[in-house]
Amino acid sequence: MTIDSSTQVHAWLEPRADEMADLLTALVAHETENPPGRGLRDCARALSDAMTGLGLGGEIIGVPAVDAQEDPCIVRATVGSGAKTLYFHGHFDVVPVQDREQFTARRADGKIIGRGTADMKGGIVSMLYGAAAAKDLGLLGDGKIVIHLVCDEETGSVAGSGYLRQHGLIAPAAVAMVTAEPSAGTIWHAARGAVSLRVTVHGRAAHVGQANLGINSFQHMVRIAAPLEKYVRTMMDKHTAFAMDGNDARGSMVVVGGLSGGGSNFNVVPGTSWFTIDSRFNPEEDLEVELKNLTTIIENAADSIGAEVTVELTQFQPSASTDQHHPAGQALAHCVSRVVGAQPPFEMCAGILDTRWYAQLDIPAFGYGAGRLDVSHGPNEYVDEQKMRAAAAVYALYAGEMLR
Repeated sequence: MTIDSSTQVHAWLEPRADEMADLLTALVAHETENPPGRGLRDCARALSDAMTGLGLGGEIIGVPAVDAQEDPCIVRATVGSGAKTLYFHGHFDVVPVQDREQFTARRADGKIIGRGTADMKGGIVSMLYGAAAAKDLGLLGDGKIVIHLVCDEETGSVAGSGYLRQHGLIAPAAVAMVTAEPSAGTIWHAARGAVSLRVTVHGRAAHVGQANLGINSFQHMVRIAAPLEKYVRTMMDKHTAFAMDGNDARGSMVVVGGLSGGGSNFNVVPGTSWFTIDSRFNPEEDLEVELKNLTTIIENAADSIGAEVTVELTQFQPSASTDQHHPAGQALAHCVSRVVGAQPPFEMCAGILDTRWYAQLDIPAFGYGAGRLDVSHGPNEYVDEQKMRAAAAVYALYAGEMLR
């Protein structure tokens, strides 16, 4: 009598529940806040050590820093030696905390609570144990899992995933890629693109007692930003054809003034002021066109009041999608249904995903993970332990499906 592979995988994973929780707790303690991107090398070493303990090997690849990143790097491992390649992809940087206590993970009521548990150190743990299960249970067939763990997904992945692409470390012939983003059991087969800008308004500083000699950059900034409100509403009303979570707005999202600043003191006319624009455009939109639309609105508003303005492009990342009916997508859905007992929906992620780096090479790429997007980045971020193990089982079975 042959034991079903899903039963074997569960039997391999369940006794390791405490191991998985302990590894996640240790990873949360590494304060890999990005920005600015600190503590990256130490976390990479912890990951490499954990991978070695699981028999996965692994190497740490140093990469050139972007902005203020401290010692950025990639952790890469190859599990198996067959001809086919399946990519497991993750990131170990996290967004800044609301409270430093978030770097001390807590186990409570079947959950692990702390920064990065959902997005996506918990996902990394699931992937590592899924890969180890596939290796130990002989599910790799005629293939191999290549694990990529990058350090800067939260700020665009240029240092990490960009390095992989630039140096030919992503094989275009790969059968598929999956990243353990917090999709809450949904399969994300599409993601938005991103355009981010920093707008600097130039004035002339002057003492408050001689304010007539200055040019108030803040007052100019307010008037330059105002016309963008109409653009925000217009893009929000342009709905995508992709299915999305019911809590997500289906229009493209644009945030004006997420960050802003300027001036030198309360009693000085501000000589320089600045604000940011951050967008998540649906795949139907042309990012070059929308970048031009944004800059035109800003420049026309500045010209109308005689203001000097500088527009800096800080992020330009394309959208990505894989047909949900692609055999690689259907295979992933089949593996999910074997583990959780229900067919998962295919949806578009409300944000951007590292799937784009693979999809641009025509590799079918998907986001699937145990974490929840609605708690990610928040003060009470958590991952459900049982779902973390279930995701690990999905990854192991997916390797068996794609590499046989």
